[in-house]
Amino acid sequence: MAEEVGYLNHSSRFRMFPFVAPAVRRLNEAGFAVIVITNQSGVARGYFPESLVKEVNDLMVAELAEAGAHVDGVYYCPHGSGDACECRKPKPGMINQAAREHGLDIGRSFVVGDRYGDMDLAFRVGASAVFVQTGYGMGDLHWHGKTWARQPDKIADNLSDAVDWILRQKR
Repeated sequence: MAEEVGYLNHSSRFRMFPFVAPAVRRLNEAGFAVIVITNQSGVARGYFPESLVKEVNDLMVAELAEAGAHVDGVYYCPHGSGDACECRKPKPGMINQAAREHGLDIGRSFVVGDRYGDMDLAFRVGASAVFVQTGYGMGDLHWHGKTWARQPDKIADNLSDAVDWILRQKR
């Protein structure tokens, strides 16, 4: 949902793509729960404090609200890839927690992401996998897409394109 310029290590570097709020608002209006699930290993690696994650999430929520959109929950994993946690994507800890807390049917849900790990999470939990080419997506697709064990259900240009596809699916 946000443009990353290297690592986002200060809240002033946060930039939301202009199409994000309208796309989220369309999901809100269609009755979808919108949940953000993100790995933030920069905390574990000492690149930034956990308070920055909360600050950036608050900025995202505020910018969405200004545009008439909202997220129903934000979940993040502050652990590194070597930690033995169950929350770090593609492990299902955060999505299972969100499903419990928000009464979601994961099998009828969509995971939208810009890394193959997001798609792997979707496959593991039985959700539809929607890959976006913004953020890390274009590079990940270009350099690694042909070697992926399984292809996403949809490859979208960006979140707006992903939402167009999601809204056409039968629920």
